[in-house]
Amino acid sequence: MEQTSLNIVAIAVFMMTLSALLSPVLNISPFIPAGTTLAILGLATLDTFSWEGKGLTLFLDLFTPTEERQRIIHHEAGHFLAAYCLGIPVTGYTLTAWETFKQGEKAGIGGVQFDFSLLSDAQKVTKNPLIIERTFTVLMAGIAAERIVYDNVEGGQEDKQNLREIMSVLGLRAELYQQKENWALLQAKNLLIRHQNTYEKLVKMMEKRASVEECQQLIQKTLVDS
Repeated sequence: MEQTSLNIVAIAVFMMTLSALLSPVLNISPFIPAGTTLAILGLATLDTFSWEGKGLTLFLDLFTPTEERQRIIHHEAGHFLAAYCLGIPVTGYTLTAWETFKQGEKAGIGGVQFDFSLLSDAQKVTKNPLIIERTFTVLMAGIAAERIVYDNVEGGQEDKQNLREIMSVLGLRAELYQQKENWALLQAKNLLIRHQNTYEKLVKMMEKRASVEECQQLIQKTLVDS
C-alpha cells in the first residue's frame, strides 16, 4: 500500500478512537464518526487498488504548505541545473501532484524528467564512462540543493532509490553504493555552489512555470555572463 494511503488509514483509526471517547461528552451519535471513518477507509482502499494512490496524493496536494512547495522547487531546480551543466537532457518538469497528473506521469509531488537513454547504450558508456558519474551527480543534486538552502533534507528518497537501482543494473557491488552516493552528493553540492547565481535565477523561473527551453536559455545566458 502507498505511504500516503497508510497515513490516511492511521489518521482514520485515530479519529475513530478519539470520537469514541468524546462522543458521550459531546452528545454525538457514535454512528456519525464511525460512518465517516469507514468512508475514509473505503476511499483509501479504493484509491490504493484502483488508482494506485493518485487520488489521495492529489487531495493532499491541495493542503501542501507554501514552505514545502518552495522546498520542492529548490530541490527540482538543483536537478535541472546539474542536468544542464553535465549534459543530461531534461525533457520536462512538474512541481505539484496536479501538474504531474496532468502530464500523465506516475503519482508524485513533482519532479524533473530526464533522458537517461545514453545509459542503455553500452558502446557509448564504454567510450565515455563519465556518463555514469554525471548521472549519479544529477540524481543527487536535489538533495544537495536542499542541504545548501535549508541545511537539512526532507526529500530525495526516490532519488536515492533510483540511484541504487541504476547501480544495481550496472552491476556495481552493494558495498560501493554508499561511497558512490556520497561522492555524487559532494559533486552536486560543489556544482550548485559554483553556479549559485544561476541556480537562484533558475528557481525564480521555475516558480513561474517557465518552459524547459526558457529555463535552458536562462542557464546558458547566466553561465556565459558569469
